[in-house]
Amino acid sequence: MNLLITRSEQEGGLKVYAFNTFFFPKLCAGGYQAVRRWTKGMDIFEKDVIFVPLHLGVHWCLAVVDFRVKEVKYYDSTYRRNDDICWILLHYLKEEYKFKKKEDLHIYKWTVTSAKPGEVPQQMNGSDCGVFACKYADYIARDKPINFTQVYY
Repeated sequence: MNLLITRSEQEGGLKVYAFNTFFFPKLCAGGYQAVRRWTKGMDIFEKDVIFVPLHLGVHWCLAVVDFRVKEVKYYDSTYRRNDDICWILLHYLKEEYKFKKKEDLHIYKWTVTSAKPGEVPQQMNGSDCGVFACKYADYIARDKPINFTQVYY
């Protein structure tokens, strides 16, 4: 478990889990069965937020599952939308819930969305997408408004 995640939980912060960068490609290639064991011994449904870092060819972005508000949201520093990724993750959650809880997850109660222009900071160059994805996760993990800027000194 990540030290930052452990520290946040100890200080009364959000309970956060982050998948590694191989999770989403494996899920897409092999479906739920290909990643079923990735959460062996833990219950992701006990977390407040789950981060799914995404590498889309030459671009980094982030998907966030927020159990507190039943939302799967895509964050991209270049104004792109990608609700399809969110739907794939929501269907993963449905399968995981069925496997772990032996019940159906009512996905019709969930929201799937992409961050809108002006909602989160956007990069001003073609190379900082990874930093932006990390900063989105940093602010969300601390339950703070995402209000950083890309200012060069």
